[in-house]
Amino acid sequence: MFTGIVEELGEVKKITHQAGVTSLEISAKEVLIDTKLGDSVSVNGVCLTAVTLGSNSLRFEVMNTTFKSTNLGLLSIGKKVNLERSLKVGDRVSGHFVSGHVDCLGLVRKRGLRNGSVELEVAVPPEFLRYCLPKGSISLDGISLTLAKIRGNVFNVCIIPHTLKNTTLNFKGPSDKLNVEFDMLAKRP
Repeated sequence: MFTGIVEELGEVKKITHQAGVTSLEISAKEVLIDTKLGDSVSVNGVCLTAVTLGSNSLRFEVMNTTFKSTNLGLLSIGKKVNLERSLKVGDRVSGHFVSGHVDCLGLVRKRGLRNGSVELEVAVPPEFLRYCLPKGSISLDGISLTLAKIRGNVFNVCIIPHTLKNTTLNFKGPSDKLNVEFDMLAKRP
């Protein structure tokens, strides 16, 4: 369980494909503090298990299904990723509850400015729109955001300068794919 508040940007150091599993090594500093083998870490909003801890990096083993169905499969050496350690009982929840289980990929259609922030327009498969609530929470690449506008199978989010500066959304624009996790409260039956 995570909050969608990114702790740091990591950088992809190594990607190794093996039968059924992809090994992903990512640089980190803050996220290494108090992280133990087997701990969950959110990487671009995907809950992964730390299998190796180095002095300045973590390594994860990713099932190929996960690698191909999220934007982790689009990563290359040197790309930045959002990192967040799992929530500890008793911690403050600054964003919203994020499980790290990606619902779908969203396609950035537009990027623009709106009242001092960056606005992204994101399209998702129509069957997921029922989980979009006006002013509701959404996680894009592991970042807790608020839905600003919803129409058809498209929604808009506005990103304040602080979030833009400290996450991968600073590098995202039209045609980029984002990991989307809808608010778990919106997915209740």
